[in-house]
Amino acid sequence: MRVEILQRKAFFHGGIQGLILTLVVGILAHNIATLPFFSVPGPMVIAILIGICWRGVMGIHKHANVGINFASKRLLRYGIILMGVRLNLDAIVATGPKIILLDAAVILSAIVIICFLGRLFAVEERLALLTAVGTGVCGAAAVAAVAPTVKASQDETVVSVASVAVLGTIGSALYVLLQPFWGLDASSYGVFAGATLHEIAHVIAATQPAGSSAANMALLTKLGRVALLVPVTLGISLWFNLKNGEKEQISGWRSLSFPWFLLGFLGMSCLRTTGLIPDELASLILQISNLFLIMAMAGMGLNVDIVMFKRMGFKSFFVGLLGSLVISIAGFAAVRIVHF
Repeated sequence: MRVEILQRKAFFHGGIQGLILTLVVGILAHNIATLPFFSVPGPMVIAILIGICWRGVMGIHKHANVGINFASKRLLRYGIILMGVRLNLDAIVATGPKIILLDAAVILSAIVIICFLGRLFAVEERLALLTAVGTGVCGAAAVAAVAPTVKASQDETVVSVASVAVLGTIGSALYVLLQPFWGLDASSYGVFAGATLHEIAHVIAATQPAGSSAANMALLTKLGRVALLVPVTLGISLWFNLKNGEKEQISGWRSLSFPWFLLGFLGMSCLRTTGLIPDELASLILQISNLFLIMAMAGMGLNVDIVMFKRMGFKSFFVGLLGSLVISIAGFAAVRIVHF
């Protein structure tokens, strides 16, 4: 009995230690992200990289994994739920059907193209799918939402998040350099960037130099893709369950790979849209959401073996690169043909 009590205490203290470690890594990542250039990849990606380096250099106490896993799984879901306050559904509807249709076309194209390229270059199926979703929808948050529905490993989740983040960073820099040569007005350029870049941070970085008109249209277009996170994730969940024959084997609703936390995301969006969550409270909730997500990414990084990252990362990045190029070209053509 005494040994069992001591083990429980060790796990409890280790859990607290692990949570504190993810918080420390998260705060460090947040501060680094305020520096020039580092603001583009953002604190979530930086938290993953710091976590990977920390594990490789300092090592992790075995009991600390309790807190690290809590952050990378539970806090991740809580963060996505709270992120729903970012989405005002009225603003999305007000942009009109053309932008929503463009967003849907980009997401569908990303999934089809990158998954096809993944098969072509022998990338693991789940890794290719997560990379596709991160590219098409909204980066790390989309990867995190879809990963549990397809039973992806932590390694696959982290590699896809890192690949999408690096690609988005490169893309935003190229968009800024090439923007004078696109031949698009500010509003159309904003739609183009919002429809084809990966993270919200990438969209902001690529459009702020072009003025407020471009930045505003880019954010609205990007939020349209965020709004489609729910149906995309539910669709992938249904496809994955049917593909693996779980439809006939489910013994109860709890065994279904359904991302129930997305209902919380949608609920927060509805509360925000109806005005039940005022601006000041929404800002606070969004800060808490960002903290949870950064800690979750830190936890993922702390669980990554650098040898595995080298083995899986290159092919995923290459497939994502090819897919991103195709999507950017197609998005540019769509914006030129359809006037926004």
